[in-house]
Amino acid sequence: MWLKLLIALVFIGMVASLAAGAGFLLHDDSASRRLITSLKWRIALGCVLMGLLLFGFLSGKLG
Repeated sequence: MWLKLLIALVFIGMVASLAAGAGFLLHDDSASRRLITSLKWRIALGCVLMGLLLFGFLSGKLG
C-alpha cells in the first residue's frame, strides 16, 4: 500500500516539475536558471520512480 502511494506521489511531483518547467520556458528570460533546475528535479524524480518500480516488481509487491 505504501509503495503505491509513494509511486503516485513521485509521479505527481514529476508532472508538477514538468508544468513548472513549461511555465519557466514561456515566461522567464534567457538568463534564468529555473528551467534547468526544473529539469534536474524531473530527472531525479524519474530515477527515483524507476527505482521504486524496479523494487516493487522484484520484491513482488507490484504485480
